[in-house]
Amino acid sequence: MDLESSLPSPHPPPPPPRRKLGGWRAVKYIIGNESFEKLSSMSLISNITVYLSTNYNVNGIFVVNVVNIWSGTSNVATLAGAFIADTCLGRYRTLLCGSIASFLGMGIVALTAAIHQLRPSHCNAEDSNHCPQPHLWQLLVLFAGLGLLSIGAGGIRPCNVAFGADQFDTTTEKGKSQLESFFNWWYLSFTIALLIALTGVVYVQTNVSWTLGFAIPTICFFFSISIFLLGRHTYIIAEPRGSMFTDMSRVIIAACRKRRHSVSSYSLYDPPMEDSSCEEKLLHTERFKWLDRAAIIVNPEEELDEQGKPKNPWRLCSLQQVEGFKCLVSIIPVWISGIGCFIVFNQPNTFGILQAMQSNRSIGPHFKFPPGWMNLAGMISLSIWIVVYERVFIKLGKKITGKERRLTMEQRITIGIVLSILSMVVSGIVEKHRRDAALRNGLFISPTSFAFLLPQHALTGLMEAFALVALMEFFTMHMPEHMRTVAGAIFFLTLSVASYLSSLIVDLIHTVSAKIAKSPWVGGHDLNQNRLDYYYFTIAVIGTLNLLYFMFFASRFVRGYDNKVKLMENVNRTDLPVKDEES
Repeated sequence: MDLESSLPSPHPPPPPPRRKLGGWRAVKYIIGNESFEKLSSMSLISNITVYLSTNYNVNGIFVVNVVNIWSGTSNVATLAGAFIADTCLGRYRTLLCGSIASFLGMGIVALTAAIHQLRPSHCNAEDSNHCPQPHLWQLLVLFAGLGLLSIGAGGIRPCNVAFGADQFDTTTEKGKSQLESFFNWWYLSFTIALLIALTGVVYVQTNVSWTLGFAIPTICFFFSISIFLLGRHTYIIAEPRGSMFTDMSRVIIAACRKRRHSVSSYSLYDPPMEDSSCEEKLLHTERFKWLDRAAIIVNPEEELDEQGKPKNPWRLCSLQQVEGFKCLVSIIPVWISGIGCFIVFNQPNTFGILQAMQSNRSIGPHFKFPPGWMNLAGMISLSIWIVVYERVFIKLGKKITGKERRLTMEQRITIGIVLSILSMVVSGIVEKHRRDAALRNGLFISPTSFAFLLPQHALTGLMEAFALVALMEFFTMHMPEHMRTVAGAIFFLTLSVASYLSSLIVDLIHTVSAKIAKSPWVGGHDLNQNRLDYYYFTIAVIGTLNLLYFMFFASRFVRGYDNKVKLMENVNRTDLPVKDEES
């Protein structure tokens, strides 16, 4: 044996190359976390109306208000979550803390089902006049669980999409393409999980045991946290860079302080980007020019220190801060249109479920279709469309034209608003048929089959596939990279305001219709004594006004983004060398 070969090498072997962080390798853990989190939360959201009606003996309008206010609070909490993520915890830790809060909240809701003292005694659905009502302390326990779920949603919702987007390098064409597909596949992944899970979980809740039915999503929350922690070594974790809410306040105050100065008379404070930042620099735009006053340097000696930085950030802001705020202001018209569209989004989980509870749900002699399964129609239609769009529509368009063709943001939002109107019109027609059949036969449960309700839920799912996904993508991509958490919070704020507005509309219609009609359109325990069809048609009218508003005003802001995307694609095609189609 050669002696030299047996001696240790004076040069140790190089360490194995470190695996690149981020990309689809990291995203699979984020999507896994999101899938289990949505599985858990949606199994409660889909059946909370049934749970409150059958276990807490509360009437229809109280149920609708509780669900809408809880949903709205969960979404408005995203503003606080975004602020915390940007200022101190970062997106990763905020997601983790939000998941833990949701796990605890789901556990409390499960306890309300397991301990009968936490609920009023059982009551016959048709004999609602003598039902024992829940005590205040019983409602407080339930609301404590729902409150923790809202806190958890506040931490999860503004960060999950933004944290997933952090894993892609959007300065490259490959990263931008991956990010665009990420939005659809992210939405599809947990939708498929819901299709599989809700079928079983909701059935267990309704027909087997509410205790077991709530224990399952509690366990799923535990798996959600575990999967998220398993991928911690693969994530790109950006440190918090300070809240954009603070920057926005500084821009407004600085612009107001210099409101008497002309922008054209002074130079603008536009320092170079930090070397550590891989983010693209925002170009100076002419829109909302009055905000540029926040960046004008009136007196350099008083406003800048020796390093050329502002002495008082509340008197002088950088041009990047101003342009970031302009991005936020420019999405407000589209945000308003989203509110009008998402009012429809709240109807399937409230009145849609109540309709199903008073319809014939029999399938054969021994099986009744659970009301919470009605949402499956929307999820199935959403999933089918996304798969068809990504795997058929885009590939077929590329085969015909030689280029990848996608529906523009404006087209998708417009189609979504039209579908929201159509959904309410169909809902009103079906409800009139269901109610008339019940009154004609003198029954509490209408002989009309629940299957007549499925089209309105399917249309709502298609509206979600077009408008909701498009708005999520618009808010995220329209904002600078460091504002993605804020973009997520603004998206869920849209849902929040829509929930509160929906609750306000219900209360207003209940009050007004009770005065001018023999019976109110909404409210009470028996839908057969209401005119829910008139309520649906009223929401359709609101949706029509929203469509006109979007087409003649808000669409121009989306169109500007679509034109910018096309311009960037043309620039990139001229800059890149010509390649054959196969490469």
